[in-house]
Amino acid sequence: MIIIMEQGATEAQAQKVLDFLQSHGFDVRYKKGEIYTVIDAIGDKTTVTPDRLSALDGVKEVKIIREPFRLASRDRNPEDTVIEFSNGVKVGGKNKPVMIVGPCSVEDYDGLLQVAQAAKEMGCEFLRGGAFKPRTSPYDFQGYGEKALQYLRQAADETGLLTVSEVMDASDLDMMCDYVDVLQVGARNVQNFKLLHAVGKSNKPVILKRGLSSTIREFLLAAEHILYNGNPNVILCERGIRSFDNAFTRNVMDIASIPVIKKLSHLPIIVDPSHGTGQRYLIEPMAKAGLIVGANGIMMEVHHDPENALSDGKQSLPIPMFKEVMKNIYELENKCLGQE
Repeated sequence: MIIIMEQGATEAQAQKVLDFLQSHGFDVRYKKGEIYTVIDAIGDKTTVTPDRLSALDGVKEVKIIREPFRLASRDRNPEDTVIEFSNGVKVGGKNKPVMIVGPCSVEDYDGLLQVAQAAKEMGCEFLRGGAFKPRTSPYDFQGYGEKALQYLRQAADETGLLTVSEVMDASDLDMMCDYVDVLQVGARNVQNFKLLHAVGKSNKPVILKRGLSSTIREFLLAAEHILYNGNPNVILCERGIRSFDNAFTRNVMDIASIPVIKKLSHLPIIVDPSHGTGQRYLIEPMAKAGLIVGANGIMMEVHHDPENALSDGKQSLPIPMFKEVMKNIYELENKCLGQE
């Protein structure tokens, strides 16, 4: 850390900061300039936080040199994390981008199976579907719970796909782990620290979605909570952030966050253009954009009958359109790999 003292701070105030840091095991360097006094401090920031230092008299500013997400940082682990599943599917690193598709919410088995079969046909690896849906209004459809998970597991077993579903409460974890291969923590729960700690103690990989208004640093610190509690298998998901202009898109899909995060962190990151835009016609171009800048996968909402979907029908691809989008995505991948 670098501690900058106020202009006119006294020697006694600077000495108090020095004594405080040294008492907590920090190695300090003191430089008195013509205008400001600057203190360089190297040590464990978990024992002395910037807020504690800022509270000391005479301190103007505390700057962090290393990012606080130590476990998620590429400084700690320069090699990309690769998450491997029992069927050989790998997420991260230089592996082929994975495809995670399915309805916003699981509504019935026959419709889900149609989506799963189309996903398998198009070479996708994961079937996603909501069983517990966080909704802004209590009057909106909130999912069928365990029955939906049973449908999801059955459809996945029939098609050989891996399953993804959102967990909303730590009390549901044990039950959900019986049905899903990957736990999803949604945008509304990115700072639900009790839930982050709980999935961190589970043995299931976790897809962590970016919060609606989360900064990149807050997003990575949310992942840090999961890693700190023992679960190294975290997949980040850029799903768009809230902005002032929602006339044409549901959110602003922050494409730049992908190369930024890949520079800062070793964790794999995927994109969700369905939530990122809220518009069916934007899913393909934004999915392609995500892949171009290095995303490790795509999550898309696909429904057998979007016009009658109980949630997010507007941003769900009907099956024929989904197949066309997948063909175009594979064509782009082949061009990028020089396999035309």
